[in-house]
Amino acid sequence: MDFQLSDEQRALRDGMRQLLQGRFSLRDAMAHGLTARVDRVLWRDLGRAGFFALALPEAEGGVGLGLPEAVLIFEEAGRALLPGPAVASFLAAGVVPGAATGEAVVTAVDGSLVPWLDEADVVRGDVTDAVPLRSVDPLTPLHRVPPAGSLTRGALLYAAEQLGSATRSCETAVQHARRREQFGRPIGAFQAVKHLCAQMLVRSELARAAVYAAAVTGDTLDASAAKLLADDAAVRNARDCLQVHGGMGFTWEAEVHLHLKRAWVRAELGRSARDAEEELAEAL
Repeated sequence: MDFQLSDEQRALRDGMRQLLQGRFSLRDAMAHGLTARVDRVLWRDLGRAGFFALALPEAEGGVGLGLPEAVLIFEEAGRALLPGPAVASFLAAGVVPGAATGEAVVTAVDGSLVPWLDEADVVRGDVTDAVPLRSVDPLTPLHRVPPAGSLTRGALLYAAEQLGSATRSCETAVQHARRREQFGRPIGAFQAVKHLCAQMLVRSELARAAVYAAAVTGDTLDASAAKLLADDAAVRNARDCLQVHGGMGFTWEAEVHLHLKRAWVRAELGRSARDAEEELAEAL
């Protein structure tokens, strides 16, 4: 299977990265007391850029692209730590008025969790018995509800966000290892740090192959495998990135710890490791 991106796909990925770059600031979030809020201006900008309507047919006002392109833009969303229920809003495009244009923020029941319930204009699913949870990620508010099923496309899009986060953690670790010096040498010159960074790259690329393959096949089992690998890459890469940064990685001045906390939350959304493992085991 050929995973080389076309010129159009690279342009789409680069354009989304440019749009998201610098739009989320940890310092701004700290200035607001780490209150989890959806940036409505950014949401509408994403709508105008075709983020939510990417998979809608052109006849319905969409961009007319497929799941492989959707994976690319959600990879960038994960890389940028985009706050908000992007997956639910994307899946609601063409169904919920205003979702495709970013005018409406949409969330949905996902398993037993509902992210961004208080910020959403529209909620898909029964949230009558929703109970607020203290989220490990201060920028992803959660509520708990009785368990419900999850969709294959949703699981894959969360996997794409995890892939973006894993890649960003790897790049951040490498950049820090080149700058930070100990004993008169960059810490990246030491074998232990080299091994950490190499393992992060391997995890990222393995997850990338699985996510891109699932985007091409659209198969439920492929999506489960991709979610497992992407969850693992996002969590373990963020942990290793923290290790490379040392104590500085836990401070609010760095985004490293947020990638770990967001990875923990996403691992329970779309399709948890337990559910994915059960599906794959049953198929075997």
